[in-house]
Amino acid sequence: MSIKIGTADLRHGLFLAPMAGVSDRTFRLLCREWGAEYLVSEMVSAKALCYEQKGKRKESATLGTAPLAAITEGEAPMAVQIFGREPSFMAEAARLLQSGEYRGCTSAVPPVAIDINMGCPVRKVTGNGEGSALMKNPKLIGQIVSEVVRATSLPVTVKIRAGWDASSVNAPEVAKIAEQAGASLVCVHARTREQLYAPGIDLGVIEAVKRAVGIPVIGNGDVNSAESAIRMMRETGCDGVMIGRGAMGNPWIFRQIAAALEGNSYEAPALPERMETAKRHLDGMIAHKGARVGLAEAKKHMAWYVAGVHGAAAARSAIMNAQSAEEIRTILSDLAQRNEG
Repeated sequence: MSIKIGTADLRHGLFLAPMAGVSDRTFRLLCREWGAEYLVSEMVSAKALCYEQKGKRKESATLGTAPLAAITEGEAPMAVQIFGREPSFMAEAARLLQSGEYRGCTSAVPPVAIDINMGCPVRKVTGNGEGSALMKNPKLIGQIVSEVVRATSLPVTVKIRAGWDASSVNAPEVAKIAEQAGASLVCVHARTREQLYAPGIDLGVIEAVKRAVGIPVIGNGDVNSAESAIRMMRETGCDGVMIGRGAMGNPWIFRQIAAALEGNSYEAPALPERMETAKRHLDGMIAHKGARVGLAEAKKHMAWYVAGVHGAAAARSAIMNAQSAEEIRTILSDLAQRNEG
């Protein structure tokens, strides 16, 4: 099994999900190192990116949206995900992202695809009719996808939810509309917006989407082990899986799934290696975002790395109260030593 998206050939179809405030450059690079085959940026507001082009200041430091779309060579193949509800802004953002000729662009390589977000459930996004609120307006979805496809020669992919709520599960209909409008791939989060991230997904929705369209279908939701990934593929026929929360503090999940798909045994990294990975994650975030912001944002990641380890509760508390990166490194080292002893 393999998937081709533009210039990218994906042997197993292992995608890292876009997660605002989580899947930044450092996290993406670590997941790539541990076997993620395809990366997607954090959400980029199409309207904000377009408006940034009209400002008078030239300093990239004043720009808040463009940096989210930056792609380094080590991250390719990577898509940039945009969100919005106005077809014209979505199309212009896609054109800008492909060209690389926009204020604040620091990408070393262009995106391999443009992904359209139709799945974000947070109120500040859906309240504007964006993200998963688009599931309530299939006609508008068709217009958006069509306009974006016309604006770029890159593949256009979409990420949807099962529907808005239990009474309006329309993912197969929406996927078919997106395909007819020119989408090259659809990713289905098998929960409604109403469910947010509550435990439990409906694999039947992914299966129904797979039957409805001829383009590749990627399954998403509750993939947190090789077993859950294999089950999703087997029961739905989907072409690959997108992993989000299952990779937090656990970037090696991609290598674990790849081994299972190949019929090979796999041994997860021992605790000392896990803690060393956490330290590299911490250092990378500080190098990328600066000492103050990098340290503050890295703390939640460090807490995920220690989950399930004996003494994790005390370690998490110490991490959250730490005042320096060195304190956190010491906490991680001590935790590994105590559990190895």
